[in-house]
Amino acid sequence: MLKQRIYVSVVGFSDVERHALNTLFRLSEEREFTYVPWVPLVAPNAEPMTGMVTIAVALVDGDSVEAVLSHARELPLGQRLIWVGPDAPAHAWRVLSRPIQWAEVLSDLDAVFAARQADSGLLDLDVTSPAPLADEFGVHLSPPKRALLVSSDLEERTYLRSRLALAGIVDVDGVTSSESAAEMIGRHRYVCGVFNLDDQLLDAWSLASLFRQRNPDSLTMATSQLASPLSDWWSRKRIKRDTDRAGIRVLLAKPLQPREISQWMALL
Repeated sequence: MLKQRIYVSVVGFSDVERHALNTLFRLSEEREFTYVPWVPLVAPNAEPMTGMVTIAVALVDGDSVEAVLSHARELPLGQRLIWVGPDAPAHAWRVLSRPIQWAEVLSDLDAVFAARQADSGLLDLDVTSPAPLADEFGVHLSPPKRALLVSSDLEERTYLRSRLALAGIVDVDGVTSSESAAEMIGRHRYVCGVFNLDDQLLDAWSLASLFRQRNPDSLTMATSQLASPLSDWWSRKRIKRDTDRAGIRVLLAKPLQPREISQWMALL
């Protein structure tokens, strides 16, 4: 089956946010339909030349200078606007606030795809507004799945957030200190926890043990360069032994491998 490519016009956003977005787009390549960022290569005040490309959604940073144009410009037929930040225009389809929850972004992009299918007559559903968290009959819904990332490495946390978003994990807590991690472990229940064993600023081993005690049925994972095939044999053997003793179920080698992570995230 041929993959369907959904083009997303990205306007504004910080370098860190764009990195997270690019990661999300890149990871979507593993799915049946993929999201592709589209950036107009034209002068700022000129009308973008899209050629044969149909842009399904405009993702706009409301704090950016370019956002002014999104307020005034009428959207092309079938295109939807996802606005991040305050002062959203009336024609915005979704409005998100910061800090950006990347799982929400992915969910909204999926909704755009569903809307396009509905518009084409392939699906019969209404995605013009977000679905309620509970139905009108008062059916109790399970709380959203939650994950914990314990690492001071921003790039690693951003990448893992994107992977969790693709696995449907909506709530992700990223912490950079042992004190914050211990507090979060005591406050919430998690389906997954990932601990950076190479982080010298954290007591990752103790935190992973505490996490496992509080969440015995969750997926306890850890990352380390010592698990890499490039590491020496004794280092790999020792860290595997130590993680087994600590009750860490999954040890991921750095650099992280998408296929390996996908296999484990599929269990969540």
